[in-house]
Amino acid sequence: MKFAVIVFPGSNCDRDMYWAIKEILGAEAEYVRCDVTSLAGFDGVLLPGGFSYGDYLRCGAIARFSNIMSEVIRLAKEGKFVFGTCNGFQILLEAKLLPGVLLRNKSLRFIAKFQKLKVVNAKTNFTSEYEKGEILNIPIAHGEGNYYCDEKTLRSLKANNQIVFTYEGENPNGSLRNIAGIINKKGNVLGMMPHPERAVEALLGSEDGLKFFQSILNNGGCVS
Repeated sequence: MKFAVIVFPGSNCDRDMYWAIKEILGAEAEYVRCDVTSLAGFDGVLLPGGFSYGDYLRCGAIARFSNIMSEVIRLAKEGKFVFGTCNGFQILLEAKLLPGVLLRNKSLRFIAKFQKLKVVNAKTNFTSEYEKGEILNIPIAHGEGNYYCDEKTLRSLKANNQIVFTYEGENPNGSLRNIAGIINKKGNVLGMMPHPERAVEALLGSEDGLKFFQSILNNGGCVS
């Protein structure tokens, strides 16, 4: 599998993502600038965290209109795996590849710390190496991670098992129903606020994100 790590002006977790997928997992990966107009030859897309375009309008709102996003949307529609963490999650929501929005943290403060997560759905292409109910220790670092959606959308998320991760023990940002990560109905696009790419080696403080990327590779990178 060959992954495109998309780099926007202001991205700061692109190297973490590249390191996790290529150096730790041994998969093929390349940095791709957001002004590129083709993702031909790639099997999956990784949208990293950071502050794309300085978050000047709304987190992910400007990045959503970058040249590369039409290709990201095309690959998503073709069933290729697309993963966005933190700012990448915000971009996926702005692009309507996932439902809902992300609001300012309830505390109105930027939060950076390790956070306990629960694996709610272990039957996805991104979580198949985990057990349902497994508790993970994964870093978070965001100012706008407060997930919200209307009641109709929430019912749909629950009915289709699209809630993949929830915060465990405490809710750091006020997210509705403790939601930390969701997947699309087709099962090939996942977004989450926590950073599994920052938890793939013991020296980083946790290896709990390793099985996330192993799941992607073991499931082939595409949903037909």
